[in-house]
Parts: sequence; structure tokens; C-alpha cells
Amino acid sequence: MEQVVAAGTQFMREVNSVAVVRRLRTEGRMSVSALAKAVGLSRQAVTRSLNALAAEGLVEFGPVDRDSTRAGRPAQLVRFRAEAGHVLGVSISPQDVRVAVADLAGAVTAADAVQLGARLGGEEVVETLLSTVDRTLRTAGIAAGTTAETTAETTAGGLWFASVGTPGIVDPAAGVIKLIPSMPGLAGDLLVRRLTQALGCPVYLDNDVKLATQGERRRDADRREDSLVMIHWGERVGAGIVLNGELYRGASNDSGDVGFLDLLGAGPAEETRSSRGLGPFEDRVGGAEIVRQAAAAAERAGETELLSRIEAMGEHALEAVLDAVVAGSPAALEAIDVVARRFAKGIAAIRAVLDPRLVVIGGPLARCGEPLLAALRRHLAGEPLEQPALEVSALQQDAVVHGALLHSLDEIERTRFGLVRPGSAW
Repeated sequence: MEQVVAAGTQFMREVNSVAVVRRLRTEGRMSVSALAKAVGLSRQAVTRSLNALAAEGLVEFGPVDRDSTRAGRPAQLVRFRAEAGHVLGVSISPQDVRVAVADLAGAVTAADAVQLGARLGGEEVVETLLSTVDRTLRTAGIAAGTTAETTAETTAGGLWFASVGTPGIVDPAAGVIKLIPSMPGLAGDLLVRRLTQALGCPVYLDNDVKLATQGERRRDADRREDSLVMIHWGERVGAGIVLNGELYRGASNDSGDVGFLDLLGAGPAEETRSSRGLGPFEDRVGGAEIVRQAAAAAERAGETELLSRIEAMGEHALEAVLDAVVAGSPAALEAIDVVARRFAKGIAAIRAVLDPRLVVIGGPLARCGEPLLAALRRHLAGEPLEQPALEVSALQQDAVVHGALLHSLDEIERTRFGLVRPGSAW
């Protein structure tokens, strides 16, 4: 990433402070001279920035480096105080809530996940989330409701920012869920309102797949894809789109709702099957259909153990099928092959319109790994256009939480230094 530095005015000093803290955050600890050389500023300018950052509690000066081999006075070391503050990442799905806390260097200090019962109302989901968040914050040494200002004398810095990902159509600017068919009780501002009251810090709300896509794109500091589609594949199907290095949201912030495509020419029986608000595409390839196909294949093959597990797990039967895929169950692999043939039509449509370099499969189906990719590649082999590379998500079930943490860290940079720049390194 191109380094931005400047000198002269207050605004320029803030720009320089960003350059200094970014580099120091990456290295953890450096000498003032080495830091000045790394960011391309004079020692005096860097010292000025470091003094300002130290006043904010973000850096601290340490003892001189007596192990240095350089001639003259030993260099003084300065350290980035990652523990000065913390950020929160939250993922909410019909299956579970996932929570993680990270310090200002992005290191996760505590995490938790709780399964959700079937058909919980919005208030019940929020109460479960709040108790999970409170427990996770206390594990990290932070009391809920403590901010940077109220924890100046504590060992662990307070919570500075929180980001939350949920299914559905979300208005991030208003903090409102406009449409969430899988969890209708969360529609509106209930989630942001209750979290803001409990946490005492800014709370950002976004679509879960959008956050997961940002997390997936930045999972590897040395490889940030500029042309990427990440498809969350589970009970529902949605996609996050990165074009020219930027997340594409669309006019209504709901680009990527591929679950509502009608690509497969469903007949009358299939058109009336779904009563869960599913779109035509996700009705034919989503979790419920995978379970149905696996149960039918298991019955034909006499795989009674798989049938029993599907029946016993009820609302969580998809997990039983995915476990069976990983274990090599013929019936489960047959079911995956059936839906992969249908899913390939969606990938081909995405390829024809967007031509991404890479398509990443995320969500619960990412657990299937290579067997799923092999089936998709086989069914895409006959397409007339050259197809994109396929991968499964490296972050899998943690992609949304990871993306939420990254967004929170981006916001810390923006709000503490007053700078808004594309491609933030935080």
C-alpha cells in the first residue's frame, strides 16, 4: 500500500501520525530512528507524532536499545500499545451468535459462540447476544459499558467500537435491518439500540456477507484480491462482491442477493415448497434442500445411521449432513453432487456478468472442502466461458466476525485521526 506522509500544518501532522502508528502497529516495537526511516519522515517529525500518540495512550517510550550495534548513543525504543483499547466483532445467524474481542493490533483476546434455539423471537435473540457479549468482554478483562475514557487507569483498555453482521437487507447509515426473513424479530433498530445502550460505544450494523467478504479479502496481508465474489452458502445464499478492490454494495446496499435468482426453471411443485421466504435459487440449493436430498439418498442406500442423525438433529440437520460429507458418506456426497450441479448455474451466471478472478465459497458449506470444489468444477467444465478460480473460505464460520473486527479497527483509525482513506490498513 502506498505510504502517505506530509509535514507543516495540523492536518498534515495528523496524516503523519497515521503513517507512524500504522508502521509501529505492524512492527510492534521500533527505534525512533528506524521508524523515521521506514515512514520517510525526519526524526523530529516522527518524535512530534510519537509525543502526540503517547499523550493519547497509543504508544509508549521504552528504555534505550543497549543491544544495538550502531555507533554513538543507543537508540530509544518505542512500542505500540495494542492493549490501550479493544474492538468487538459480532455475527448473528439463525443458527448461532458469535462474538470476538480484539486489541488494537487485531489480536483476538476472547471469543465465544452460542447456539440459538429454533424460532426464538427478536428480544430473546438480543438477550442471548447481550449475555454472550458480556461474558466475552469479561474474559478479555473489560466490563461492558467501559470506554476509552472510563478505563484510563485499568490494565485492559475499554471497548472503543463494535461491528455487527446479520442476514438480510441492512441500512448501515441508519443502523436498521430493513428485511430479514430468516429472523424477522430482529427487523428495525432493536439490535443497534440495545447494543449501544449496553456497550456505551459506537455500534455499526451491516449485512453479514458484506462483512465476511471484507474479512475474506483481507485474510492474507500479502494477498488482497481486487476481483472477488464470496458466496455464503447455507440455509440461505448470498454473495459479497469486490470490484477493482472495492466492496460493491449496489443502489440499495443489497447487491449479491443471488438467492432470489430464478435460474433453474423450478416446476409448480418446487415453487410452492418453500414457506420460509427463500428465493428460488436458495430453495433449490440451500440447507433444507441439501438435507432433503441427503435423506432421500440415505434411504435409497440404506444408510440408517445418517437418517437417524438427520431426524435427531431437527433444525440443525444440515450439520449432520455436512459431517457425513466430511466422513465420506456416499449418500451425503450424492446429495452434495446434486446441489453442486444446480449451484454451478449460479456461478456461471456470476461469471457471465461480473467475470471475477476468484469465487470463494463461505458459510456452512465451506466445511465440505475439496469434495464440494471438485463437484462444482466438474459441473462447470462444460460452460462455454472460462470459469473463475474456486476456493473455500479459509475463515469459514469465523468470516463474519473477522470482517466485523476489521471494520471496527478501520473505524478506530478514521475516528481517532479524522482521516477517511480507501484501503485502510487497520
